[in-house]
Amino acid sequence: MWGAAAEPADSYYQIRPECTDVPNTRFKIKPGKTLSVRKWQAAFTQEGFLDIGKTLSRIQRGGIHPSIRGEVWEFLLGCYDPKSTFEEREQIRQRRRLQYASWKQECKQMFPVIGSGGFITAPVITEKGQPILDPLVLQETNLGKKNIMIIGEDSDFFKELESRGPLDKKVIQWMLTLHQIGLDVNRTDRTLVFYEKKENSSKLWDILALYAWIDNDVGYCQGMSDLCSPMIMLLEDEADAFWCFERLMRRLRGNFRSTGRSVGVEAQLTHLSTITQIIDPKLHHHLENLGGGDYLFAIRMIMVQFRREFSFCDSLYLWEMMWGLEYDPEMYSLYEEPEFEGERTEGSSKGKPKSIKQCGKYERENMKNGGKSNAEGPLPISVFLVASVLKDKSSKLMTEARGLDDVVKILNDITGNLDAKKACAGAMKLHKNRPRNSTGEEP
Repeated sequence: MWGAAAEPADSYYQIRPECTDVPNTRFKIKPGKTLSVRKWQAAFTQEGFLDIGKTLSRIQRGGIHPSIRGEVWEFLLGCYDPKSTFEEREQIRQRRRLQYASWKQECKQMFPVIGSGGFITAPVITEKGQPILDPLVLQETNLGKKNIMIIGEDSDFFKELESRGPLDKKVIQWMLTLHQIGLDVNRTDRTLVFYEKKENSSKLWDILALYAWIDNDVGYCQGMSDLCSPMIMLLEDEADAFWCFERLMRRLRGNFRSTGRSVGVEAQLTHLSTITQIIDPKLHHHLENLGGGDYLFAIRMIMVQFRREFSFCDSLYLWEMMWGLEYDPEMYSLYEEPEFEGERTEGSSKGKPKSIKQCGKYERENMKNGGKSNAEGPLPISVFLVASVLKDKSSKLMTEARGLDDVVKILNDITGNLDAKKACAGAMKLHKNRPRNSTGEEP
């Protein structure tokens, strides 16, 4: 294997031939560096315990082979405890699949398009819960009927809906989001051959619709389809893909939380502003003069974790690099108790002292700092990654940006021109060298 040529990874995520303007992929499968099937299998004991420390080290050297990416991600995102056995994980998997099936059946009873192999892109009810008798709605809600087009008030779906009487407020709010999910699904990763099959788009819609139903706090927000899409490509079983997405949302759902006056991500943008002001005060001052002191131009990078700044393949590589650096062995226990109520505070520490060897490098740095870098807990590495990108583009932003539109254009132009490994290294460098006050916290 040593000395063998690096293998392009594009063949695992085929692009539709008519899509010629997609970013080039930089990630390559490198023998001896990329976590291979053989190395992955060798990382488990006979009982199934995983040596997560060695696995993290291998991921940082060269990413994960696409053929095992899904199952490795389940550990990186805290779906499973590395200290569990094969048998224990199988029991957990089956229990979660049953839970997903139960939730899906509950949603299907409320809205029968769930699980039908189709999805909707037009609103089906008003804010008062009244059916919308639109031809497109009627067509989409009768997807299961071959060669039948029911248009008018005789639609089976609307008969059922009207027979229930006044709908619960939660049901109305959920049903009002379903068409927006469908519109977003139609726009998500359209360049990939994978989504030429409508059943794959339907699977994405089903997962997002179900998540919107069970997450009473956040529900569904635009951007979640970009985060969920890779999961259904990497994990064949729909329930497994859902739980992987649900674990990812434990990390990110705070960004989507809205109080009516602000969105959660704004707190991270404030920290980004502070970091930039320290590492490049001239750039910060320039951005403020352009009206960009709130750093809203960077919101997309944080919300969808750089999905638009990298090719599809490279964004997956970046994600696993970030998760590997942030890895906290306590994630699994934190997420499991209580079910669905917990949310990861980056770098949080509970219970017995954790082994530093089982932690990612970023998490180790946070542990050295006592687990705190600001009042809300350690910042996610994505904030430092954005700061690193801005620092690298500082000269161009200073000389060419004469307005916020120019800032957005310059940042859009980086798409396909970033190296995931170098970007993470830049973020780690900023994080390690960040200034602290007398208490060890970031200013």
